[in-house]
Amino acid sequence: MLNNPTVEKLKDMKLKVMAQMLNDPDPGLRELSFEERLGIMVEKEWLSRKNSRIKRLLYNASLGMNACIEDIDYTQDRKIDKKAIQTLSTCAFIVQRLNVVITGKTGTGKSYLACALGNNACRHGYTVKYYRMPELLLEIQEAKSENGYHKFMNQLHNVKLLILDDIGLKSYTLEESRDILEIAESRYNKASTVLSGQIPHTHWYDLFPDPTLADAIMDRVIHNAYIFALDSKKSMREVMAEKTIKDIERNGILS
Repeated sequence: MLNNPTVEKLKDMKLKVMAQMLNDPDPGLRELSFEERLGIMVEKEWLSRKNSRIKRLLYNASLGMNACIEDIDYTQDRKIDKKAIQTLSTCAFIVQRLNVVITGKTGTGKSYLACALGNNACRHGYTVKYYRMPELLLEIQEAKSENGYHKFMNQLHNVKLLILDDIGLKSYTLEESRDILEIAESRYNKASTVLSGQIPHTHWYDLFPDPTLADAIMDRVIHNAYIFALDSKKSMREVMAEKTIKDIERNGILS
């Protein structure tokens, strides 16, 4: 007789899984003690909340692709240090506020690796945000035009792992350079950033018109970073496409 009001109170406290389990009990749990049943209910509620948080973090991260750190290809010619990736997978670099720099020509899997690190960070409970650099600079300009620059930059500052993809598709203007420096300065020794681009990081200085700004930016993002220079004789997009086709054929979807 006490179940109905108890269920309603659990729902009111947002303990929906526990409420559901109490309202529709599993007959297989009847032989367990009260403490054991309660422990199972709490565990399922905790798992449900954890999974909901991960889903929310992944949604807000807006990752450029569905990438998973467990699926990274360590083919020898790609020159990916597996031990370094395993270290990054613990997210200790986020705790230590270190950066990750990924460079390599088109098709080497830079964006995949960056997004895989983002996905892994979300699964560890960290806030993540992904931007292609051209789109980020446009959003900054839009924020300025709407008098929301400081609010937008504060949002970037508060993200635990910021991913900036497609660095160096073009040279940056003086104004853009100052905005990039503001991001680098606000996050230096406070939060982690993943930066990815085709141009080797040693050439990033040339992207900025003012050598003083270039030095300031590079000093804040490179010297405390893991560096990955990817390579591949075959485009990873081609490799993934071939794998997808083979999976479809193996499952008999294609005649």
